Amino acid sequence: MTMPRKNAVNLTIQFPLNEKIILEEYCEKMQRTKSDVIREMVRLLKNI
Repeated sequence: MTMPRKNAVNLTIQFPLNEKIILEEYCEKMQRTKSDVIREMVRLLKNI
């Protein structure tokens, strides 16, 4: 079991099934968690 992060919050989002599958396939291929991938994408928004 992982330790909770300080200042972490839970976020519930809804994806169309096809987008969920894309995310899951990417995560499996890259051996990363969905949370990790989504956090990275959000951080990239800061640079836009």
